[in-house]
Amino acid sequence: MDESIGFMRLAEVLRVIPVGKTTWWGGVKTGRFPRPVKLSPGCSAWRRADIIALAERLATDQRP
Repeated sequence: MDESIGFMRLAEVLRVIPVGKTTWWGGVKTGRFPRPVKLSPGCSAWRRADIIALAERLATDQRP
């Protein structure tokens, strides 16, 4: 199975991108982090592929 398929809820996203909730939502608001997808009125999630791409980009940006 392709690991980039599917969705991630916020708790899982924050295990991959180690920032606090306030920092995460601020980054979503400014466009630094991807916007969530509404799966239902009370359920937001992020595309797994978007989070993997973000993690790779952040890792690349932090290399000396």
